[in-house]
Amino acid sequence: MREPDRPFDAPWQAQVFAMTVALNEAGQLDWSRWAEALGTQLADQSEVSNDAYYSAWLAAFETVLLEDGIADAGQVSDLTAQWHAAARATPHGQPIELGNA
Repeated sequence: MREPDRPFDAPWQAQVFAMTVALNEAGQLDWSRWAEALGTQLADQSEVSNDAYYSAWLAAFETVLLEDGIADAGQVSDLTAQWHAAARATPHGQPIELGNA
């Protein structure tokens, strides 16, 4: 269960949040377009845990990246694979960095 003063249950949640905000602030991602995609992802869920919410957030992020031509499927797939490899190679409690892949 999430602690009241911690908005994220896991580092990946904070990271996808930060990537979304950073791309929006850089003018690469339209926030209302992303919010619509998030709403679509959440529409089918009757109850939303924190993990389910950020899984939907990630799915919306990937949808907008692909549909708006910010990234292609190969780039998203490659980065996902690198992130999973880095997560496996990172000692528990340490920040996950792609350089650890």
